[in-house]
Amino acid sequence: MQKKIDIKNKRARFDYEVLDTYVAGIVLTGTEIKSIREGKASISESFCEFNEQGELFVVNMTVEEYSHGTHYNHLPKASRKLLLKRQELRKLDREVRTTGLTIVPLNLFVNEKGLAKLRIALARGKKQYDKRETIKTRESKRQLDRVKKTYNT
Repeated sequence: MQKKIDIKNKRARFDYEVLDTYVAGIVLTGTEIKSIREGKASISESFCEFNEQGELFVVNMTVEEYSHGTHYNHLPKASRKLLLKRQELRKLDREVRTTGLTIVPLNLFVNEKGLAKLRIALARGKKQYDKRETIKTRESKRQLDRVKKTYNT
């Protein structure tokens, strides 16, 4: 039984307001997918950008070197190409160029076929006061849950 791999970017929902999400495939080498299946990857500092040919790449995604890899091992912080349909790529490119939105990875997972997928989001950056409001609502919800717990017991 293979363990479920689900690597999350916890800062993404705090720093950005998510408008639309997509699931993209990733072009990986053999040692990269083996390392991801072991859970040795991080997307906390990563972002997505287009190159001159209109291809989408995830930048700053860290995939640790595979422990049993030889001289064929991969670079940990290399840019990796994302695979989406042409229509989705055009739409994302248009939104990024015209409205100044960003594309951030939300989570990295391995699907039932054993392929690594990246859930990306078209997002708008939050202002400082929006972040404070998020913290305030989270704290009030936590406080309310504590009160409910004391009365229910």
